[in-house]
Amino acid sequence: MRQIVKALLLVMIVVAGTWLGRSCFAQSEVSRAWRTDEEERTIQIYKSSSNAVVFISTITFEVDPFDAFMDVKPREGTGSGFIIDAKRGIILTNLHVLQAAQKIEIILEDGQDHKARLLGFDQEYDIAVLQLVDPPKDLVSLKFGDSSKVEVGQRVLAIGNPFGLNRSLTTGIISSLDRSVKSPNGNVMKGLIQTDAAINPGNSGGPLLDMEGRIIGINTAILSQSGDSSGIGFAIPINQIKRVLPELIATGKVLRAKMGWVLVDTNQGPMVRRVAKGSPAEVAGVTPIERIVENVFRLGYVRDFDRADLIYEVNGKRVRTKDEVEDLVAQSNPREPITFTLRRGGAKGEERKVAIKPLLG
Repeated sequence: MRQIVKALLLVMIVVAGTWLGRSCFAQSEVSRAWRTDEEERTIQIYKSSSNAVVFISTITFEVDPFDAFMDVKPREGTGSGFIIDAKRGIILTNLHVLQAAQKIEIILEDGQDHKARLLGFDQEYDIAVLQLVDPPKDLVSLKFGDSSKVEVGQRVLAIGNPFGLNRSLTTGIISSLDRSVKSPNGNVMKGLIQTDAAINPGNSGGPLLDMEGRIIGINTAILSQSGDSSGIGFAIPINQIKRVLPELIATGKVLRAKMGWVLVDTNQGPMVRRVAKGSPAEVAGVTPIERIVENVFRLGYVRDFDRADLIYEVNGKRVRTKDEVEDLVAQSNPREPITFTLRRGGAKGEERKVAIKPLLG
């Protein structure tokens, strides 16, 4: 009798196990069915990318002006960054995340603090490059995308550490392109990507990713009355950074072409307003609108639009504003002469070409 009972119990256990297994499998299949293809893709991108995003902790020592003893007090700050070279432990972030910091610590996905040194920075693009002093061997890095191919309406992902909540993911779309925003150090950053993916304090320096998990920008600023996300965030396009990154890593700074002129927009196009004495522009014979007049009777500027040079092309590309001139100069090889097509007195004036080798600075 006992053997019959044992046999029946064994059969019941097997049947129950089979039923439970099928039930769990069915529930698993149903749960998977609830996820859209886009959700699955987002999950996979986060899993493969989040470990490359780092938490940056900074300490700045400040004197409290309201303290009678003028004690120096530490102020903590946080931000984001991401690994672009796993072998060398190189990290990209925003300069304003690190500015004025006396102590910088990097927290990796293992939760441990790691020391890093500053390789270089660029105020114009508000970027900084760090290198881990002793990088672990199991680091992962993110791949660069092509920000010139992004379009309004395209879905994007932002990963960062808003309010110290490490490796938070937000999603959205590209809301607009080619925006201009003033950076914390006062420079006007041009050509920025606008996104409605939630970006908050602490997200600065984190990556903006496309739906292939590639970096298309660095989250750097928000437009907000409260200081929190209002659905208008800005990222520096990664193509801008790729142009200067090798030089920044190698030398710690970015050398840019300086022509020694001041440009002004007119109804006919960009004209040269002034040129500095001894500058590449003056040496090349560029004629400005305003010239210094020095004699025994008078010292000052005179304006002469009829003789002034209008910039018509830069390296064969038509330009219509001073911003377009400056952008093309910035994109040119600063160690090679830049060819300008000039028209004397306006768009219909006599045309000539000059090759100007810029100063580096």
